[in-house]
Amino acid sequence: MKTILQKTITYFFIMLLLFNTSCRTEETESIQAPEEEVLVANSTIASLMLKTSSNDGSKDNIIDKSNCFNIELPITVTVNGSTIVINSEEDYNIIEYLFDDDDDDTDSILITFPITITLEDFTQVIINNISELNNYSNKCNGENEYDNDIECLDFQFPITASLYNKNNEIIKIINIVSDQEFYLFIKNLNTSDFVTINFPITVILYDKTLLIINDLTELKSIIETYADDCDEDDDYDFNDDDCNNCNQEELLNILTDCSGWSIDKLERYGYDYDNYYDDYTFNFLADGTLSVYWDGMTALGTWATNGTAMNLEVIINVPDLPYCNNNWILHEISNYSETKIDLRVGSNDRMRYKNNCN
Repeated sequence: MKTILQKTITYFFIMLLLFNTSCRTEETESIQAPEEEVLVANSTIASLMLKTSSNDGSKDNIIDKSNCFNIELPITVTVNGSTIVINSEEDYNIIEYLFDDDDDDTDSILITFPITITLEDFTQVIINNISELNNYSNKCNGENEYDNDIECLDFQFPITASLYNKNNEIIKIINIVSDQEFYLFIKNLNTSDFVTINFPITVILYDKTLLIINDLTELKSIIETYADDCDEDDDYDFNDDDCNNCNQEELLNILTDCSGWSIDKLERYGYDYDNYYDDYTFNFLADGTLSVYWDGMTALGTWATNGTAMNLEVIINVPDLPYCNNNWILHEISNYSETKIDLRVGSNDRMRYKNNCN
């Protein structure tokens, strides 16, 4: 009987020792993870990640002139008397086209309510009228003023994270597929929780460069380096980025694939010559020559391009048509109801070709 009791006691202490050793091992492995791998609430890197994943409200400034929220699509707006449905961000270009179509009018945009807006923290609010919208808009910072969101880099998803607590327990493994999910995940972290990110992850810079990140220390350094390294376009000038992606090959293809271009806008030296070249037909050839026809007459000249993006120069030289000639800067290529090539120099000189062949 005594022998059985001794064996029972011995077995009990052995099991207790194994249990304690196991707990201490798990606790050590969980809590003593390297600092560069552990994300905790209210840390510097958590704050930077929140700002990077927050909702950017500046993309639809052409509609609401508000940087701290955006309007959920689709919505219906009336622009200079034309009612249109905005289904995607690409449709903002339609609004700009209608604004640009006539420089001599006063642009107006009316929103059909109710609408839903999404704030920086992805909270959504139903707005029933313009007064309610203005109440939220007035809370935003003005043009190009400092705000919390970081727009010069973005996370590439999916990102996988493991969530632990201080009781050395894995709560869950999370697969994050959007800025909203990432923002809310970090924002809702408890001080008793900590997270490990499954590195490497990828961030995308404003110029589309991809950077591979291997730990939180490196991520902190990258965000701080590039946070203010670009123009976040937090202004209401919808014309200042129209040719960010323009290039010579695109312009060459558009101009040479279509014949019969005409001029619908011409301003030189502060004067309006919109009707000066009515019924003139312009043909651009790939060899750099340019021919113009009107009333049985023909004029020959040349055209050339130089540079790229917002500095793409278009050199027009037709000796018999002096008002057309200039070292123009390509301002915009528009493809709404017609194809339009908008050329400008400074604030006074402008020439716009149009064609409906595309």
